[in-house]
Amino acid sequence: MPRNRNAVRPVPIMNAPRSLAPGNGKAEVHYSACPHDCPSTCALAVDKLDGQTIGRVRGAEDNSYTAGVICAKVGRYAERVHHPDRLLKPLRRVGPKGSTQFKEIPWDEALKRMADGFNAAEARAGSQAVWPYYYAGTMGLVMRDGIHRLRHAKRYSGQHSTICVTLAWNGFIAGTGRLAGADPREMAEADVLVIWGTNPVSTQINVMTHATRAKKRGGKLVVVDTYRNGTAEQADMFLCVRPGTDGALACAVMHVLFRDGHADRDYLAKYTDCPADLEAHVASRTPAWASAITGLPVAEIEAFAQLVGQHRKTFLRLGYGFSRSRNGAVNMHAASCIAAVTGAWQYRGGGAFHNNGAIYHWNKSMIEGLDVLDPTVRVLDQSRIGPVLCGEADALMGGPPVHGLFIQNTNPMMVAPDLSKVHRGFARDDLFVCVHEQFLTETARMADIVLPATMFLEHDDLYQGGGHQHILLGPKIIEPPGECRSNHEVICALAKELGADHPGFAMSARELIDWTLRNSGWGTLQELADKRWLDCQPDFETAHYLKGFANKDGKFHFRPDWSRFRPHGFVETALVRDIPQLPDHWPVIEEATEEMPFRLVTAPARSYLNSSFTETPSSRKREGRPQAKIHPEDAARLGIADGQRIRLGNGRGSMVLHAEHFAGLRRGVIVVESIWPNDAFEEGRGINFLTGADAVAPVGGAAFHDNRVWVRPLN
Repeated sequence: MPRNRNAVRPVPIMNAPRSLAPGNGKAEVHYSACPHDCPSTCALAVDKLDGQTIGRVRGAEDNSYTAGVICAKVGRYAERVHHPDRLLKPLRRVGPKGSTQFKEIPWDEALKRMADGFNAAEARAGSQAVWPYYYAGTMGLVMRDGIHRLRHAKRYSGQHSTICVTLAWNGFIAGTGRLAGADPREMAEADVLVIWGTNPVSTQINVMTHATRAKKRGGKLVVVDTYRNGTAEQADMFLCVRPGTDGALACAVMHVLFRDGHADRDYLAKYTDCPADLEAHVASRTPAWASAITGLPVAEIEAFAQLVGQHRKTFLRLGYGFSRSRNGAVNMHAASCIAAVTGAWQYRGGGAFHNNGAIYHWNKSMIEGLDVLDPTVRVLDQSRIGPVLCGEADALMGGPPVHGLFIQNTNPMMVAPDLSKVHRGFARDDLFVCVHEQFLTETARMADIVLPATMFLEHDDLYQGGGHQHILLGPKIIEPPGECRSNHEVICALAKELGADHPGFAMSARELIDWTLRNSGWGTLQELADKRWLDCQPDFETAHYLKGFANKDGKFHFRPDWSRFRPHGFVETALVRDIPQLPDHWPVIEEATEEMPFRLVTAPARSYLNSSFTETPSSRKREGRPQAKIHPEDAARLGIADGQRIRLGNGRGSMVLHAEHFAGLRRGVIVVESIWPNDAFEEGRGINFLTGADAVAPVGGAAFHDNRVWVRPLN
């Protein structure tokens, strides 16, 4: 049972503006946090024009990580909040699935129809026939994670949230034992900053703020990625690898470090598990060996390794992109091992960082209803929603078919892998679907009931930084339009209709925030409101693991135990038995073949964020149209002109888009910056019709950047 259940008390509204008093004809400035799926979780300053209207949005200058800088798409957020196509009232579908034929209904009727639909699914095949499905359309702890409280109270099917972070997080934890690293603000103090497998110019702009500071000090910026993107354009050294080969590069770097005397043997002896075994293992992983796998010239691998070896203050900023491969967890682990070989962890401005999720020590019992979690309930792999809805036995984990779906904060008809199966599953006549959304997305068009959702400035929520070290408050600033309700309000109202019982259903969002802060050791809501954010960065010795790494033996593990990552109720994939014991190139990727000679990367576009912002005209205008970046020499061989229509396909499907000649990638690689709506493509089939939903080791994940395809020119 959660602690202090009886200590809940009303929490007053505390949202006074910090400057520009009302009544003087100027905007009020309020503070919030960006809710979107980006590790930056930017601290925001928002101009409030009146009770329902915002103006300019910008970065909070006095937050030490955000430092006044935010991405352009969030800077234009008023365009999204006040979009004319926002959903404003509950809807009941009256036409075919996928159509826009809906009828407005009252909230009471909508909630009753939802409860009837889920109760019917439960009566048909048990409570696990209902699957609450969610993800990161908001990163707020109350609004995003409260769906679990309903899940656990009703014993609905669990969700293993694999679609974004699982491979990367497991790969990093495999070595350190904990999802935390060096203070990311130390990037500015690095002599060598390595940005590996992420494009922060597009996806987490604040990394570039600190990278720019490092360069101004004379530090070198190295970028490792699969194409010359906006971040690579700013690099002093760019290493363009073939997709899924980062582990080979990391091993070759470690080979050179040992060979040339750059390994810190005293550090290795004190802080790592098996340095002699690693050295013997990488003795055969030469730059020539890695060159044949990665496509990098031997001289570039040698130069990178020497740069790292000669500068102890090397900071490895490890991203998500290079983990989205069938060998992604192994690649992440291999790259993280470099800092242990050089002993870079000992120095300010050195070490490695991926995400700071472990520093917050949350007690989310009240938000998530963890006290009523039943460990015998199956856990379904989020990335395999297509196979799940199509009734594939392995995806269903031995349980019944899913007959009821309740979806918040995600748009699987667009963003999930293997969309052919996803679309086929949603089209089932015996599947009852309710979607709580801000716009009539492709997933909402498949729903029986659609509910209008608030946006982040229209409700109270609590946030944590992934790419930094702050807890941030996102208070309600304006009133929602129409009849929009927050996720928390809907969860509580639906629980009442379903007869689900938990104290969290009787609490307001602010009460949940206050309870969670108090019971996690972070003070009170009032204190957070006064400060706007809390800097939770551990001390230097803790962050740099100088008191020992977070594994039981206190060592960094070159030889990790991959079996440790299985969540409750989730069946371990057989592939886990084949994972290399030491860092390596694991050749399980979808390699090119004669029939499908290209490797496809579905990199994020600058003006979209998954399926968010695809509805805003400014983002659509900036991105133009879906295009496939192809090397000019590959294009010439196939007779494809720049801008020509092409068909891209594999065994999962095909689509029509336009070719873009682009020399900044390896031959045999194609990059499509995404995610575009399916209807942005000629035939209504988007890029995820080509991505796979097969289970990835050690415990699931989506290999979005690991797909082979063929290319054909069209007239």
